[in-house]
Amino acid sequence: MKFVALLSGGKDSIYATLQAIQNGHQLICCAHLAPQPKTNSTDEESYMYQTAGSEAVRMQVEECIGVPFYVREISGRSCNTALVYEAEGGGGEEEVRDEVEDLYMLLKEVRVNHPEVMAVSSGAILSTYQRTRIENVCSRLNLTSLSYLWRMSSQRTILDSILDDGQIDAVLVRVACPPGLVPHRHLGKQLRSLRDSGILDQLKDRWGIHPAGEGGEYETLVVDCQTLFKYGRLVLEETEVVCDESDDGVGVLRIVKCSVEKK
Repeated sequence: MKFVALLSGGKDSIYATLQAIQNGHQLICCAHLAPQPKTNSTDEESYMYQTAGSEAVRMQVEECIGVPFYVREISGRSCNTALVYEAEGGGGEEEVRDEVEDLYMLLKEVRVNHPEVMAVSSGAILSTYQRTRIENVCSRLNLTSLSYLWRMSSQRTILDSILDDGQIDAVLVRVACPPGLVPHRHLGKQLRSLRDSGILDQLKDRWGIHPAGEGGEYETLVVDCQTLFKYGRLVLEETEVVCDESDDGVGVLRIVKCSVEKK
Protein backbone atom coordinates (compact mmCIF):
# COMPACT_ATOMS: atom_id res chain seq x y z
CA MET A 1 0.00 0.00 0.00
CA LYS A 2 0.99 3.60 -0.49
CA PHE A 3 1.29 5.29 2.89
CA VAL A 4 1.90 8.51 4.77
CA ALA A 5 4.37 8.40 7.65
CA LEU A 6 3.23 10.17 10.80
CA LEU A 7 6.53 11.59 12.04
CA SER A 8 7.52 13.28 15.27
CA GLY A 9 11.14 13.41 14.16
CA GLY A 10 12.09 10.87 16.81
CA LYS A 11 13.50 7.36 16.61
CA ASP A 12 10.22 5.44 16.96
CA SER A 13 8.35 7.06 14.09
CA ILE A 14 11.41 6.94 11.81
CA TYR A 15 11.97 3.25 12.54
CA ALA A 16 8.25 2.54 12.02
CA THR A 17 8.55 4.16 8.59
CA LEU A 18 11.48 1.88 7.78
CA GLN A 19 9.51 -1.16 8.91
CA ALA A 20 6.58 -0.20 6.68
CA ILE A 21 8.89 0.14 3.67
CA GLN A 22 10.60 -3.17 4.45
CA ASN A 23 7.17 -4.81 4.56
CA GLY A 24 6.50 -3.74 0.99
CA HIS A 25 4.63 -0.45 1.43
CA GLN A 26 5.49 2.68 -0.56
CA LEU A 27 6.20 5.97 1.22
CA ILE A 28 4.39 8.87 -0.46
CA CYS A 29 4.74 11.71 2.07
CA CYS A 30 5.23 12.54 5.74
CA ALA A 31 2.92 14.36 8.16
CA HIS A 32 3.80 16.16 11.39
CA LEU A 33 1.87 17.83 14.19
CA ALA A 34 3.78 20.84 15.49
CA PRO A 35 3.38 22.62 18.84
CA GLN A 36 2.20 26.18 19.07
CA PRO A 37 5.13 28.61 19.30
CA LYS A 38 6.45 28.96 22.85
CA THR A 39 9.61 30.36 24.32
CA ASN A 40 11.72 29.01 27.18
CA SER A 41 9.35 26.22 28.12
CA THR A 42 9.80 22.50 28.75
CA ASP A 43 6.06 22.01 29.14
CA GLU A 44 4.71 19.24 26.95
CA GLU A 45 0.96 19.58 27.11
CA SER A 46 0.18 16.90 24.53
CA TYR A 47 -0.68 13.37 25.62
CA MET A 48 -0.47 12.25 21.99
CA TYR A 49 2.44 13.93 20.25
CA GLN A 50 6.15 14.50 20.78
CA THR A 51 6.84 18.21 20.43
CA ALA A 52 10.55 18.45 21.28
CA GLY A 53 12.71 18.77 18.18
CA SER A 54 9.80 19.87 16.02
CA GLU A 55 11.85 22.77 14.63
CA ALA A 56 13.94 20.37 12.53
CA VAL A 57 11.29 17.99 11.16
CA ARG A 58 10.56 19.90 7.94
CA MET A 59 14.24 19.86 7.03
CA GLN A 60 14.44 16.21 8.05
CA VAL A 61 11.64 15.26 5.66
CA GLU A 62 12.11 17.58 2.69
CA GLU A 63 15.91 17.64 2.51
CA CYS A 64 17.00 14.32 4.03
CA ILE A 65 14.18 11.92 3.11
CA GLY A 66 13.05 13.86 0.04
CA VAL A 67 9.25 13.47 0.08
CA PRO A 68 6.38 15.99 0.44
CA PHE A 69 5.83 17.31 3.96
CA TYR A 70 2.51 18.18 5.59
CA VAL A 71 2.32 19.97 8.92
CA ARG A 72 -0.47 21.22 11.15
CA GLU A 73 -0.18 23.15 14.38
CA ILE A 74 -1.71 21.50 17.43
CA SER A 75 -4.62 23.72 18.41
CA GLY A 76 -6.63 21.23 20.47
CA ARG A 77 -5.97 19.85 23.93
CA SER A 78 -6.18 16.47 25.63
CA CYS A 79 -9.88 16.73 26.42
CA ASN A 80 -10.95 13.10 26.16
CA THR A 81 -8.43 11.08 28.16
CA ALA A 82 -10.45 7.87 28.30
CA LEU A 83 -8.66 4.80 26.98
CA VAL A 84 -11.14 4.48 24.11
CA TYR A 85 -11.53 7.67 22.07
CA GLU A 86 -14.74 8.78 20.42
CA ALA A 87 -14.96 12.01 18.43
CA GLU A 88 -17.56 14.44 19.74
CA GLY A 89 -19.42 16.55 17.21
CA GLY A 90 -21.54 19.61 17.65
CA GLY A 91 -20.58 22.32 20.10
CA GLY A 92 -20.24 25.98 19.38
CA GLU A 93 -17.32 28.22 18.68
CA GLU A 94 -16.42 28.20 22.37
CA GLU A 95 -15.94 24.42 22.43
CA VAL A 96 -12.38 23.23 23.00
CA ARG A 97 -11.46 20.58 20.46
CA ASP A 98 -9.48 17.49 21.36
CA GLU A 99 -5.97 17.35 19.92
CA VAL A 100 -6.83 14.08 18.19
CA GLU A 101 -8.95 16.14 15.79
CA ASP A 102 -5.80 17.96 14.70
CA LEU A 103 -4.51 14.60 13.50
CA TYR A 104 -7.81 14.01 11.70
CA MET A 105 -7.56 17.35 9.87
CA LEU A 106 -3.90 16.77 9.00
CA LEU A 107 -4.51 13.34 7.49
CA LYS A 108 -7.64 14.60 5.75
CA GLU A 109 -5.45 17.19 3.99
CA VAL A 110 -3.04 14.43 2.98
CA ARG A 111 -5.93 12.39 1.55
CA VAL A 112 -7.15 15.36 -0.51
CA ASN A 113 -3.71 15.90 -2.02
CA HIS A 114 -2.76 12.23 -2.29
CA PRO A 115 -5.90 10.13 -2.83
CA GLU A 116 -3.64 7.17 -3.59
CA VAL A 117 -2.56 7.02 0.08
CA MET A 118 -4.28 4.11 1.80
CA ALA A 119 -2.35 3.71 5.06
CA VAL A 120 -0.64 5.57 7.92
CA SER A 121 2.49 4.43 9.75
CA SER A 122 3.12 5.45 13.36
CA GLY A 123 5.67 4.63 16.04
CA ALA A 124 3.43 3.53 18.91
CA ILE A 125 5.17 0.81 20.93
CA LEU A 126 3.39 0.47 24.27
CA SER A 127 0.85 3.30 24.46
CA THR A 128 -2.66 1.95 23.93
CA TYR A 129 -3.82 5.56 24.38
CA GLN A 130 -1.91 6.65 21.27
CA ARG A 131 -2.56 3.58 19.17
CA THR A 132 -6.34 3.55 19.62
CA ARG A 133 -6.60 7.24 18.77
CA ILE A 134 -4.62 6.81 15.58
CA GLU A 135 -6.83 3.85 14.69
CA ASN A 136 -9.93 5.97 15.36
CA VAL A 137 -8.76 8.66 12.93
CA CYS A 138 -7.74 6.08 10.34
CA SER A 139 -11.13 4.37 10.45
CA ARG A 140 -12.90 7.70 9.89
CA LEU A 141 -10.75 8.39 6.83
CA ASN A 142 -10.81 4.83 5.47
CA LEU A 143 -7.09 4.43 6.08
CA THR A 144 -5.21 1.40 7.38
CA SER A 145 -3.10 1.91 10.51
CA LEU A 146 0.39 0.42 10.25
CA SER A 147 1.84 -0.12 13.74
CA TYR A 148 4.84 -2.35 13.15
CA LEU A 149 6.48 -1.49 16.47
CA TRP A 150 3.45 -2.32 18.60
CA ARG A 151 4.71 -4.52 21.46
CA MET A 152 7.41 -5.63 19.10
CA SER A 153 9.80 -7.19 21.63
CA SER A 154 11.51 -6.60 24.97
CA GLN A 155 12.50 -3.09 26.03
CA ARG A 156 16.21 -3.42 25.33
CA THR A 157 15.65 -5.41 22.13
CA ILE A 158 13.47 -2.61 20.73
CA LEU A 159 16.22 -0.07 21.37
CA ASP A 160 18.88 -2.29 19.82
CA SER A 161 16.70 -2.90 16.76
CA ILE A 162 16.11 0.82 16.27
CA LEU A 163 19.77 1.79 16.59
CA ASP A 164 21.44 -1.18 14.92
CA ASP A 165 18.98 -2.73 12.45
CA GLY A 166 17.57 0.69 11.59
CA GLN A 167 21.06 2.25 11.42
CA ILE A 168 19.62 5.29 13.15
CA ASP A 169 21.61 8.11 14.73
CA ALA A 170 19.51 10.06 17.23
CA VAL A 171 20.20 12.70 19.86
CA LEU A 172 18.27 13.43 23.05
CA VAL A 173 16.05 16.52 22.75
CA ARG A 174 14.01 16.09 25.94
CA VAL A 175 14.74 14.41 29.28
CA ALA A 176 12.37 13.83 32.18
CA CYS A 177 14.25 11.30 34.27
CA PRO A 178 15.78 13.09 37.27
CA PRO A 179 17.35 9.95 38.79
CA GLY A 180 19.89 9.69 36.01
CA LEU A 181 19.38 11.91 32.96
CA VAL A 182 20.47 15.49 33.58
CA PRO A 183 19.44 18.19 31.07
CA HIS A 184 22.76 20.05 30.86
CA ARG A 185 24.72 16.80 30.75
CA HIS A 186 22.65 14.56 28.48
CA LEU A 187 20.61 16.75 26.12
CA GLY A 188 22.18 16.70 22.67
CA LYS A 189 24.04 13.47 23.39
CA GLN A 190 23.90 10.55 20.98
CA LEU A 191 21.42 7.91 22.12
CA ARG A 192 23.79 5.23 20.86
CA SER A 193 26.57 6.41 23.17
CA LEU A 194 24.21 6.43 26.16
CA ARG A 195 23.13 2.88 25.38
CA ASP A 196 26.71 1.70 24.90
CA SER A 197 27.80 3.35 28.17
CA GLY A 198 25.32 1.19 30.09
CA ILE A 199 23.56 4.10 31.79
CA LEU A 200 20.13 3.19 30.40
CA ASP A 201 20.44 -0.39 31.65
CA GLN A 202 21.58 0.88 35.05
CA LEU A 203 18.55 3.17 35.28
CA LYS A 204 16.27 0.31 34.29
CA ASP A 205 17.69 -1.98 36.97
CA ARG A 206 17.63 0.67 39.69
CA TRP A 207 14.55 2.75 38.88
CA GLY A 208 12.57 0.65 36.42
CA ILE A 209 12.80 3.11 33.54
CA HIS A 210 12.18 1.98 29.97
CA PRO A 211 15.54 1.90 28.12
CA ALA A 212 13.77 2.97 24.91
CA GLY A 213 12.15 5.94 26.67
CA GLU A 214 8.60 4.61 26.38
CA GLY A 215 7.74 5.95 29.82
CA GLY A 216 8.53 9.50 28.72
CA GLU A 217 12.02 9.38 30.24
CA TYR A 218 13.53 10.92 27.12
CA GLU A 219 12.71 11.91 23.55
CA THR A 220 14.96 12.00 20.52
CA LEU A 221 15.54 13.64 17.17
CA VAL A 222 16.93 11.48 14.38
CA VAL A 223 19.82 13.21 12.65
CA ASP A 224 20.64 10.36 10.27
CA CYS A 225 19.20 7.08 9.05
CA GLN A 226 21.35 5.41 6.42
CA THR A 227 18.47 3.73 4.59
CA LEU A 228 15.83 6.46 4.79
CA PHE A 229 17.88 9.68 4.76
CA LYS A 230 19.07 9.33 1.17
CA TYR A 231 19.93 12.96 0.52
CA GLY A 232 21.58 14.24 3.68
CA ARG A 233 21.94 14.22 7.45
CA LEU A 234 20.90 16.86 9.95
CA VAL A 235 23.58 19.00 11.56
CA LEU A 236 22.56 20.82 14.74
CA GLU A 237 24.65 23.97 14.52
CA GLU A 238 23.26 25.90 17.47
CA THR A 239 21.15 24.63 20.36
CA GLU A 240 19.97 25.82 23.75
CA VAL A 241 19.13 23.81 26.85
CA VAL A 242 15.86 25.02 28.38
CA CYS A 243 14.86 23.99 31.92
CA ASP A 244 11.84 24.91 34.01
CA GLU A 245 12.29 27.34 36.87
CA SER A 246 10.97 24.62 39.17
CA ASP A 247 14.22 22.71 38.61
CA ASP A 248 12.32 19.42 38.40
CA GLY A 249 14.88 17.71 36.21
CA VAL A 250 12.92 18.18 32.98
CA GLY A 251 14.78 19.81 30.12
CA VAL A 252 14.40 20.41 26.39
CA LEU A 253 17.01 21.01 23.71
CA ARG A 254 15.79 23.95 21.65
CA ILE A 255 17.18 23.89 18.12
CA VAL A 256 18.23 27.42 17.23
CA LYS A 257 19.95 26.63 13.94
CA CYS A 258 20.36 23.47 11.91
CA SER A 259 21.44 22.54 8.41
CA VAL A 260 21.75 19.51 6.15
CA GLU A 261 25.03 17.89 5.21
CA LYS A 262 24.46 16.51 1.73
CA LYS A 263 25.25 12.87 0.96
